[in-house]
Amino acid sequence: MLSTIILGLVVLAFVLIVIEDLIHVNKAKTTLFFGTLCWILAFVFPMHGATSAEINEQLNHNLLEIATLWLFLMSTMTFVAYLNSKGFISQVVQRILPSELSERRLMFIIAAFAFVFSSFADNVTATLVSIAVIASLKMDAKKRVKYATLVIFAVNSGGVSLITGDVTTLMFFLAGKVTISDLLTLVLPSFFSVAVMAIMLSLGMKDRIVIEKSKKIVEKSDIAIAGIFALTIASTLVLNILYQIPPVLTFLFGLGFMFLSAQFLQRKKATQSILNYVREVEFETLLFFLGVLLLVGIMKEIGVLTNITHLYEYLPPLQANYLMGLTSALIDNVPLTAALLKADLAMTTGEWLLLTYATGVGGSILIIGSAAGIIAMSKVKELTFGTYFRMAGYLLFAYSLGYAGVYAVGRFF
Repeated sequence: MLSTIILGLVVLAFVLIVIEDLIHVNKAKTTLFFGTLCWILAFVFPMHGATSAEINEQLNHNLLEIATLWLFLMSTMTFVAYLNSKGFISQVVQRILPSELSERRLMFIIAAFAFVFSSFADNVTATLVSIAVIASLKMDAKKRVKYATLVIFAVNSGGVSLITGDVTTLMFFLAGKVTISDLLTLVLPSFFSVAVMAIMLSLGMKDRIVIEKSKKIVEKSDIAIAGIFALTIASTLVLNILYQIPPVLTFLFGLGFMFLSAQFLQRKKATQSILNYVREVEFETLLFFLGVLLLVGIMKEIGVLTNITHLYEYLPPLQANYLMGLTSALIDNVPLTAALLKADLAMTTGEWLLLTYATGVGGSILIIGSAAGIIAMSKVKELTFGTYFRMAGYLLFAYSLGYAGVYAVGRFF
């Protein structure tokens, strides 16, 4: 009975996210309320004979995962907040891009940048930087939504082919289901689907974008901090691969190094404390993440994710994997992947590659289905559940095309 009530509250929470524009209640408030309410009910009315100590252990496990993501986001967003406030990113865009280019050409540049960057950096960083590039350009609101949509799909697509780009890809690799050489076969179909997505979104775009060149001088201290940011990203990847150091630890170290370096570099300038830029972080995004992950966590504990894995008893892996991708648009792909691995499914390498692509990219179909979508929604005010859902047809087609491409490549090799 309680499982049904909790599931109903979870569904209600997601419905309120969808109709946010109609009820004018911030999504961070609703998800945080329902997320905590569900866990309180789990304590008051224990399920399956669980003790309070066991439920507390489950909650602590969920909170540890949330805290890790929270701190990682906070450190990444602080770097970006500083560089944005200093106009560093807009200056880099102005210097790299020509003074004038077509909207379609920009669409492909953004797609390629987001795809490649997310392959080596994490999805969070790739999204923040890509969205910052879009925000620095003047364009119509509807077109900004299209560019943001492309960024979300490209970031999620770029991360699936390398263990450094997506957590779920790393999980499949560590479980011995795929090898690095196997994963590299995902690059071509993933990028092809992103290119097709860029073509579809750019239809009807005939205007040109003029990039206003300002003469603002980039200070050496800002260049140094940008260098620390880049070095932190690279160190995160290398240290995680060589020594399995958690990315959050490396990024927090990089943040601390940035604070100390700024203190030294700006000691003779009358500027605000570097610590003040932490206040510019979008804590609304962090609260939204907290609420969503609490909801996903309680769904895991009541057995919803386990029940989903029973789909493989009724459908062959080809169809079941495709549907798992669509499911990841509603349920966080990390616990979903964990449940699938725990189910010990019997599949070929090609079928595991299909599942890797599906869980990594399928979340792009809904704005709440991936970290990239949630971050983009908090950064682009025109991007809501409703405006993003209008692109669902494009996203579903591109996802299906990429899935078919992975299947074809798997059959070929």
